Amino acid sequence: MRKIGVLTSGGDAPGMNAGVRAVVRAAIYRGLEVVGIRRGYAGLLDGDFKPMALESVGDIIQRGGTCLYTARCLEFLTEDGQRRGYQRLIDADVDGLVVFGGDGSFRGAQKLHNLGIKTIGVPSTIDNDIGACDANIGFDTAVQTAIEAIDKIRDTATSHERTYVIEVMGRSAGHIALSAGLAGGAESVLIPEVPYKLEDVVAKLQRGVARGKKHSIIIVAEGAGHGGEIGRYIEEHTGFDTRVTVLGHVQRGGAPSATDRVLASRLGAHSVELLVQGVSGHMAATQHGELTSVPFDEVFQSDRKPDKAVYELADILSI
Repeated sequence: MRKIGVLTSGGDAPGMNAGVRAVVRAAIYRGLEVVGIRRGYAGLLDGDFKPMALESVGDIIQRGGTCLYTARCLEFLTEDGQRRGYQRLIDADVDGLVVFGGDGSFRGAQKLHNLGIKTIGVPSTIDNDIGACDANIGFDTAVQTAIEAIDKIRDTATSHERTYVIEVMGRSAGHIALSAGLAGGAESVLIPEVPYKLEDVVAKLQRGVARGKKHSIIIVAEGAGHGGEIGRYIEEHTGFDTRVTVLGHVQRGGAPSATDRVLASRLGAHSVELLVQGVSGHMAATQHGELTSVPFDEVFQSDRKPDKAVYELADILSI
């Protein structure tokens, strides 16, 4: 192992920069060369490489987003695109590749592994839907961002005696909604993993009003329903003054939390160690707090679901 490439792919996640920094500095510490590949797999196909030195990653650990940029690349889904990417790495004398991203990014990394490039994936998605590990980089920050917004919305909900429906991100996973809903004291949390009936949500709101409750917060994961439609249903069936807020991409941005910075630093450095050891086709991960690696095939078969006990606790505490 003489030269390592690093790229960020798919949706950006707070902490990616901390991870890239760790890869670069851990590799240089070991006497390896590092090249950054800008704009993910699209940049790989375009040969958008830049040498990375210690100063290349200075003053980025606290920044959100990704200094290497990211992009979707449909061409890399094709066999021809994958072979072109492989050849780009061979021509640049890159012996190993670290890929920060989610499921789609890992599948691309596995294709390169199958072609002969040593690859390691680092789980980086605010959705927290990559399994076989304790957590995904960016999730903790995204939840904290959502909580800050929920707390502020609750202030105005209290002042105006309103019901607020707050839609959070997560694609088809309800992790952000559940964590933010429990921490934010929401009256109802709607996630795609648990079936729900809007009439039950309405009944719960009405019970609260009957005992003197002046405002309510409903958290809905984007994969569980459209916030606007849920808000209209509630208002039509209760007559309560109801507002809807879609937090959207604000949850992707901002300085990463200390938790995400530490996780990204550990996993980034560990990915270099794995490549040096000859490991390939694996995801760097923590399990029960300990560093390990998991074959991509096992990662793809894993299914991270929100903790049922946490969901039930959120429901109990919102009576």
